[in-house]
Amino acid sequence: MRILQFVFAAALTLVAFVGAQAHSYRVGEIQIGHPWTRATPPAAKVAGAFMSFTNEGGAADRLVGGSSPIAERVEIHTMEMAGGVMKMRPLADGLEVAAGAKVELAPGGIHIMLIGLKQPIAEGDKVPLTLTFEKGGDIQVELAADKMGAGGKAQDHGSHGHGEGKKTDHSTH
Repeated sequence: MRILQFVFAAALTLVAFVGAQAHSYRVGEIQIGHPWTRATPPAAKVAGAFMSFTNEGGAADRLVGGSSPIAERVEIHTMEMAGGVMKMRPLADGLEVAAGAKVELAPGGIHIMLIGLKQPIAEGDKVPLTLTFEKGGDIQVELAADKMGAGGKAQDHGSHGHGEGKKTDHSTH
């Protein structure tokens, strides 16, 4: 009986480990953690994508673009307050991930925009996204689709790592 309990516990640990590993990626020296998006209303033409990049190497790399089969184009954006108004703009030169640095892409800040959606995103969907890094090259990740309005606290892994928090509407661009 004790052996059966051990085997069961080991199997649960393995499943948890594989599940945790399945949602992180690596390209070159960049570790990509927990890529996700929000479900969209049926007529939405844009969606945001969020994740973290940790550069474990000795040299900077730069996210310079991407693509997805569900969008006409992919852009890297930032949001900032200007004169009391939140403004979103593309980062023309991409996003640098300095050596030893961690960069969080989150609602209300730096994020990836999927523009010209070809279909709505439903909660629970797995959305393919190819990221292009200047040095590391291309890597395909899978965005886990959370519910509409999910806030995205990276430390909160309830609801697939996306707790309630600051809401940012990407349904109009």
